[in-house]
Amino acid sequence: MEQDTKVITICGSMRYSKEMMKIAWDLEVKKGYSVIQCVYNIENEDCKEIDFSTLDKLHKKKIDISDAIYVVNIDGYIGNSARNEIDYAIKNGKEVIYHENI
Repeated sequence: MEQDTKVITICGSMRYSKEMMKIAWDLEVKKGYSVIQCVYNIENEDCKEIDFSTLDKLHKKKIDISDAIYVVNIDGYIGNSARNEIDYAIKNGKEVIYHENI
């Protein structure tokens, strides 16, 4: 019998959006996880009109339906939003996996 697939939400700074998409691909294709990507601004477009509070709520919902989050912390960088997402995941009993050892 096949084991259930772990659902993972990607968390990290949009400065690493392209890397996050590659990591999501690797997690799905090489490791067999079901990955929820949260990449919004690949081309570094102007973000003046984005409602970040709505994005935050939507991202937390993605964490709610996940078994774990995968934190893309390239060169050790974790921004404020990702830190909040880590705290939220921990409070809600989600596994936290880091791309780079901390």
